[in-house]
Amino acid sequence: MSFLIYFAILLIVPIWASSRVKKTYKKYSKVPTSSSMTGAEVARKILDDNGLFNVRIEEVRGMLSDHYDPRSKVIRLSSDNYHGRSMAASAVSAHEVGHAIQDAEEYAFLKFRSALVPVASFGSNISIFLIIGGFLLGFTGLALAGIIFFAAAVLFQFITLPVEFDASNRAMGQLVSTGIIRNDEERKTKKVLNAAAMTYVAGALVALAELLRFVFMFVGMNEE
Repeated sequence: MSFLIYFAILLIVPIWASSRVKKTYKKYSKVPTSSSMTGAEVARKILDDNGLFNVRIEEVRGMLSDHYDPRSKVIRLSSDNYHGRSMAASAVSAHEVGHAIQDAEEYAFLKFRSALVPVASFGSNISIFLIIGGFLLGFTGLALAGIIFFAAAVLFQFITLPVEFDASNRAMGQLVSTGIIRNDEERKTKKVLNAAAMTYVAGALVALAELLRFVFMFVGMNEE
């Protein structure tokens, strides 16, 4: 039974989350907003209304490749969202601006996540080799080091959750207060943001399941 639960979390949950966000995005990318603003225009208006004139907006390739780069102070929007005048384009663009606002306000969880990036990146790349090597060679110290590094990567995933949810809340507030969407359009916009958030929740659950598996293997290794 425990194996089936683990299998479900590891495979089914991410597939479900990815499918949901793609389905929701596709649906609302065909629904225009009352303001008829492009995603780039939405981002620029919210940025300017918050005094973030130094943050640039760039178009990038790829589907849902949208992100905010805090080092360069640039919001990068995928072509569909950069030029799109849909509910989905407005929601995604506003969400990325939400990250820019977090950065400007030095939002605690965003600062903590940024501080974790080097450790989490190193941990996600090297931990699996340390863990496997430790188990195969019988070196408990090596396996434990790998688990600790992997735990740092998992912590990064969970710290990402409040960052993403907060950015979505900021996006909704800005979209309504600036008049980009009407009150009766809020529900549809929230569906886009909530679907995207589920991908982060799924990623965190998968990472936690993997960490627990390694911990149980480590415990079993020491009991032999």
